[in-house]
Amino acid sequence: MTDIIIKVIIVIITALVCLPFGVFLGIMYRKKVGEAEIGSAEEQARKIIEDGERTAESKKKEALIEAKEEILRQRNDAEREIKERRSELSKLEQRVSKKEEQIDRKLETLESKEETLNKKLKECDDTRAEIEELKSKEIETLEKVAGLTAEEAKAQIVSRIDDEVKHETAQKLIEYEQQFKEEADAKAKNILSLAIQRCASETVTEATVSVVALPNDEMKGRIIGREGRNIHAIEAMTGVDLIIDDTPEAITLSSFDPVRREVARIALEKLIADGRIHPARIEEMVEKARRDVDAMIKQAGERATYDTGIHGLSLDLVKLLGRLRFRTSYGQNVLDHSIEVALLSGMIADELGVDSTLAKRAGLLHDIGKALTQEIEGSHVQLGVDICKKFKENKEVLHAIEAHHNDVEPQTITAIIVQAADAISAARPGARREDLENYIKRLQKLEEITYSFPGVDKSFAIQAGREIRIAVKPEEVNDEQMVVIAREIVQKIEAELQYPGQIKVHMIRESRAIDYAK
Repeated sequence: MTDIIIKVIIVIITALVCLPFGVFLGIMYRKKVGEAEIGSAEEQARKIIEDGERTAESKKKEALIEAKEEILRQRNDAEREIKERRSELSKLEQRVSKKEEQIDRKLETLESKEETLNKKLKECDDTRAEIEELKSKEIETLEKVAGLTAEEAKAQIVSRIDDEVKHETAQKLIEYEQQFKEEADAKAKNILSLAIQRCASETVTEATVSVVALPNDEMKGRIIGREGRNIHAIEAMTGVDLIIDDTPEAITLSSFDPVRREVARIALEKLIADGRIHPARIEEMVEKARRDVDAMIKQAGERATYDTGIHGLSLDLVKLLGRLRFRTSYGQNVLDHSIEVALLSGMIADELGVDSTLAKRAGLLHDIGKALTQEIEGSHVQLGVDICKKFKENKEVLHAIEAHHNDVEPQTITAIIVQAADAISAARPGARREDLENYIKRLQKLEEITYSFPGVDKSFAIQAGREIRIAVKPEEVNDEQMVVIAREIVQKIEAELQYPGQIKVHMIRESRAIDYAK
């Protein structure tokens, strides 16, 4: 055991002694190897540097050669371009010199022409002076011969020409005016005839009474009631007079208010159909009849707007239009008349090339005031204007309503169209009725009024009494007096006659000069 330990210790000591020596030897070996590698690297670096220097030198020489070649090439190009520019400049110099020569020649020509022109101008001035001198001498001679100065002669000539021009202008104006009147009359007749032919509406004539048919005569007693209480209740609630006479199976309702008369008729027919007739039932039926009539009025107004194609009317205006269904003028139903006027106005407006919708609207509303004339004081024209103003109608529509009876002078084509359509609808045969006896008396009275004025020779009532033509004696009445007499006749007619629409007073004065060529 001790030997082993000694051996181990000897080995360790040996290792410790040999280890520094081995390390030293390793270091020396590594140093030699490193020096050898460094020497090899330096040699390679030197070779690389030498190669690079040789390559750079060759590249430098090549670049110098290329630069010299490029400079030489650019120099050759520049010399060639300079030669071309010099050639062009030479050509331009030659052209300029030629132009200068041409300009010099033209200047010489112009100078010569200017000298010639100056000579001619001088000659013209001399000639003009001679002409002026001769002219002045001639004028002096003419003034001596005529005994007038130049200004006086000029004034006479201008005056004569002015008179001739005025005369010819007056003749032309008369010709144009006559031609215009003829063409306008023909055009107006054509338009009105077309409108009348296209609007062939049926004639409706109404009276102030309505007749209610009874199933039997016993019903009369039931309607009268005990001590007349039923008939008194009906009359009190409707405002209509019941006429019960010997007419078999019929009762007559009389009232100047067609709406009340219609309410009474419907209520009475309902009572007859129901069979129960007493004051309480009468009141109930009258109330139902009023509602029915209100519905009829609304439907009539809506039908009128539909038939005429007018939209956008206020509901109150539509109801007022419907009330016109129960209003008549000389037997003509006013609602039908308004529809007819609207359609005629639209047709005339189409022919004239103006707004037909506006014309129809004005025609439909022109008599709207008649729906209130029984309730509010004032003419139907003013009432119509006020109503339409309230509902903010178009200004042209308001003016057409106001002017359709010439209460104001018509200022628009729409107002004139509505006037014409209103006259056509009212004056056409069968539209309005009048007793023959009253009609003849009115015509006779119309002629009598005209004969009451001095200077009237003949008088003729024509156009169904809508026009009176009066021939005056020319030796007693001059043109100025005709205007005064016509106005006085109009005032007397308005004061003494009752007539529908308007009457045209047409005064005629004719002077004749007769001679014979022998």
